[in-house]
Amino acid sequence: MFKKILIANRGEIALRIIRTCKEMGIRTVSIYSTADKESLHVRFADEAVCIGPPPSAESYLSIPKIIAAAEITNADAIHPGYGFLAENAEFSEVCEEYNIKFIGASPDMINQMGDKATAKKTMKKAGVPTIPGSEGLLKDVKEGLQIAKKIKYPVIIKATAGGGGKGMRIVNKASEFQKAWDDARKESSSAFGDDGMYLEKFIEEPRHVEIQIVGDSKGNACHLSERDCSIQRRHQKLVEETPSPIITDKLREKMGKAAVAGAEAIAYEGAGTVEFLVDKNGDFYFMEMNTRIQVEHPVTEEVTDYDLIKEQIKVAAGFEVSGENYFPKMHAIECRINAEDPSNDFRPCPGKITNLHLPGGHGVRVDSHVYSGYTIPPYYDSMIAKLIVSAPSREEALVRMKRALQEFVIEGIKTTIPFHIKLMDDPTFKSGSFTTAFMDSFDLSDL
Repeated sequence: MFKKILIANRGEIALRIIRTCKEMGIRTVSIYSTADKESLHVRFADEAVCIGPPPSAESYLSIPKIIAAAEITNADAIHPGYGFLAENAEFSEVCEEYNIKFIGASPDMINQMGDKATAKKTMKKAGVPTIPGSEGLLKDVKEGLQIAKKIKYPVIIKATAGGGGKGMRIVNKASEFQKAWDDARKESSSAFGDDGMYLEKFIEEPRHVEIQIVGDSKGNACHLSERDCSIQRRHQKLVEETPSPIITDKLREKMGKAAVAGAEAIAYEGAGTVEFLVDKNGDFYFMEMNTRIQVEHPVTEEVTDYDLIKEQIKVAAGFEVSGENYFPKMHAIECRINAEDPSNDFRPCPGKITNLHLPGGHGVRVDSHVYSGYTIPPYYDSMIAKLIVSAPSREEALVRMKRALQEFVIEGIKTTIPFHIKLMDDPTFKSGSFTTAFMDSFDLSDL
């Protein structure tokens, strides 16, 4: 087992990793920018190293600085958390070169799954259902039009290096194709430095359902069932839950089996997530694989009693997965609490928290790095907390979440708490019969 782990991240996920490391008897090193000097992940680590000024490019994304911090503190492993360098093949490779264990996927796995066209081809070969579309990258508009005609409109043009909704365009008819193609390529080139495009059938009334998997260095994998992430805005998740309101036991088993087959096909090592779109008929299609821990991992932990960070560390140290699949024993919901103003198009609201009261009680968990008097810097993601509740049923979880949200007090800044409180009372959300388009018609005017 590792003696010391450097955490190449910040905020709540860094603090989350520190907690598990302490329970495992592993010493921790936090890195931080000057903007994060007062953050709790700095305070609660055994050691902390300042690696630069606030901009991410000069701190949390600086591979040389992070490796230097690991070397001077004699860390024998690095946990990247999520975001930043968590799915960066170069970082994983550099860690190998310096004989520091990267607690995550290998460079090859990151490259295979990071390129969406390659990932789709790999999963299709493993027998995982994939969305009809181009076999690889499109050569030109002409090829795209031919495929679109074959699989029938609507279709969606996607950037192979895309993420967060960038480089994506829905096309409803042939006359719209050229403009959508040009716009998607331009946006992708600007955001990712890559204008490679592929084409898929656009799935109508979809649900975004992902399967949590864990694989070991021996090529074995298991799954921990699904999370429903359909409540999202501009392809950014707002609420996650497990089990999904639409997934039957039979479909859960089928999707879990497909996810494990995909993971074992690439001998995946570590915690990862296989993401699917589920249509109105209950058919599911592979969308992408995330080769890292997810923001929403706590909902899975709460219903399976399984520490995913601990398992990540154990697998990286050479331990094998049990081979047993895990199924939800409870219902859990997570609300992402962001420093944003939901009544003003979710505009970021960094600033000083003047008063803070965290909710508590049975079945309530808060993952956060903030405290009263803490100043939220404007340089990073606006998520400041995750509120997770668990209960025997979805109905009870919804009631518990509303109660916990009403008890959650953050003063000095605007947050998404009012939005989440309203969501808990929404008839469509409560019914469980929503799609990824839910937020398009959600009324935010009275928040």
